[in-house]
Amino acid sequence: MVALGKIKNFLIDMDGTIYLGQKLLPGAKDFWSYVNSDGRKGVFLTNNSARAPKDYVQKLAGMHIPAAEEQIVTSGDAAIWHLKKHFPGQGVYLLGTPLLHAYLEQAGIPIVNGTEQKPGAVLLGFDMTLTYEKIRTAYGWIMQGVPFLATHPDILCPAENGSIPDAGAMICMFEAATGVSPVILGKPCEPMAKAILEKFGFRPEETAMIGDRLYTDIAFANRNNMTGILVLSGETTEEEYKAQNKVKADYVFPSVRELTQAALSD
Repeated sequence: MVALGKIKNFLIDMDGTIYLGQKLLPGAKDFWSYVNSDGRKGVFLTNNSARAPKDYVQKLAGMHIPAAEEQIVTSGDAAIWHLKKHFPGQGVYLLGTPLLHAYLEQAGIPIVNGTEQKPGAVLLGFDMTLTYEKIRTAYGWIMQGVPFLATHPDILCPAENGSIPDAGAMICMFEAATGVSPVILGKPCEPMAKAILEKFGFRPEETAMIGDRLYTDIAFANRNNMTGILVLSGETTEEEYKAQNKVKADYVFPSVRELTQAALSD
């Protein structure tokens, strides 16, 4: 296990780790200052595909946490990286928000609408504009053998007044209907790790993933040979963590406030 004081690169989940909804969590400002000092590097990493990095920059700025767009990586960025690597120039049938649609197009990813032009892949993201027509079209393409991709597997999305269904819940619907499981591009899977390591030049053994979810954040660290740091300020409780043995964190803290204190004393 790598000592906290030896970690150079910090990949940081946002919702449930830095803030919850519109509420900044304890110690977040000091933690962000710590990871951006003395040669360390901090990158915010989120599975939320509904927003672009500039949207997070604005939200964080409103909470007095300064971040540049290049310090934000979303599952949408992982999708762009994967599509350019494996489906260059091919159209994509997208189940996603208008913001994700625009973000992909700005990155040069062609979006295919309807059933007239066969896409190179079907991409499922968090979609608050989901309609039965879109479900039926995506189902048809998947049944014709078009590769099925998904930005992230999160079943629920945390919110101030309770959780709401996320892309993982939609994945379950398509798996039940088609018998096909998608290639997951965001946490905890390899495409996002490859995208980050390539973009920033990080080495896994010098990198930690900090987050509140076992099956995305900590599993991401486990699968990609990084240090996993669980904070209990979001989805996972201490009781839930202790009751399972499938995913183990290297460190567990109540919040990033205690993490910062431990790192400074290491």
